[in-house]
Amino acid sequence: MRGIATVPTYVVMQPTTLCNLDCSYCYLPFRRVDRRMSVEVAAAVAGPVNEWARAGRFSVVWHGGEPLAAGREHFAALLEPFGPEVEHHVQTNATLIDDAWCEFFTARDIRVSVSVDGPETRNHERVTRGGKPAYDRILRGAAALRRHGIPYSALCVVPRPEPGLATELYDYFLELGCDVLGINVEELEGVNTRANQHPERDVTGFWAELVGAWRRDPRIHLREIEWSLRYAAAVLDDTADDLLPRRLDPIPTVAHDGSVVLLSPELAGFSDPRYGDFSSGNVLATPLTAILQDAAGTPWIGEFLDGVEACREQCPYFGFCGGAHAANRYFEHGRFDVTTTDHCRNSKIRLLEGVLDHARDHQPTAV
Repeated sequence: MRGIATVPTYVVMQPTTLCNLDCSYCYLPFRRVDRRMSVEVAAAVAGPVNEWARAGRFSVVWHGGEPLAAGREHFAALLEPFGPEVEHHVQTNATLIDDAWCEFFTARDIRVSVSVDGPETRNHERVTRGGKPAYDRILRGAAALRRHGIPYSALCVVPRPEPGLATELYDYFLELGCDVLGINVEELEGVNTRANQHPERDVTGFWAELVGAWRRDPRIHLREIEWSLRYAAAVLDDTADDLLPRRLDPIPTVAHDGSVVLLSPELAGFSDPRYGDFSSGNVLATPLTAILQDAAGTPWIGEFLDGVEACREQCPYFGFCGGAHAANRYFEHGRFDVTTTDHCRNSKIRLLEGVLDHARDHQPTAV
């Protein structure tokens, strides 16, 4: 895995900066302001995306702010330039989902992922602008999805991994009815400056416990665990080198104004005295294809690629994760050419160690 691909596997689109919630760990800088993407921006992105989708599977991920805060009429106008081959995904806090939104999703075959952090006692970080719990509104949105027969994923942020939590969370999401579950240990990034250092034993134990909970009742796909198991199997088969792509996925994130940030959506909306606003261009001035072809010309990206090579040389886990993420490097260390981050430790190294610990503790007993 060297360099950056010129064709991504998906594009992230920001239909609005606004969010109707005020979650404690949110990294977004402008979530109190309603800056909406224009149809002109969407059309500029749709041109290359439609071509890529005709050549093979391709996704557009609508991510805010809260995407549904853009409103159905405006959202429909943003979707209009995209062809029928394009898969659309929306990451939502679910508080605005009702029957009308469900009909909207069904008519356009939009795949839905709901952000929720577990049962009510674990969901206290997700609050309204007035500081009131959002849990009941999230559940109403999830219930509407089930009522309309719309399958959905769930994304859970874990601020503090601790013993017993993994089983509680997994059992909860089984009952919630999602098909896929992703677990994010809270990250220090963007406007969220809370430390995310945790005892190694607690984090490794959390992941090991999550494997056990999933194995007892594997009715839903568990994103992190299944990827770890695929990697472990590939190591045993001596095919691990085939898992990572040959080149980094550029993951272009298109902001409401058309500016494009590559590699880490979390960098959008921020700036640095050395690198400016991290943007590699704007689709209203430069075609997205040209922006991607010149990705390495963005100054901070060169520093990041140096960091990837340092990870490759120094870290035994490189084959599993492909190097620390750009936003984690920057927000934790202020640079892109550093190597290990707390995110690496929590969600890569200790994840893999937890999976391996579970495997060691549950290997068959010789007779």
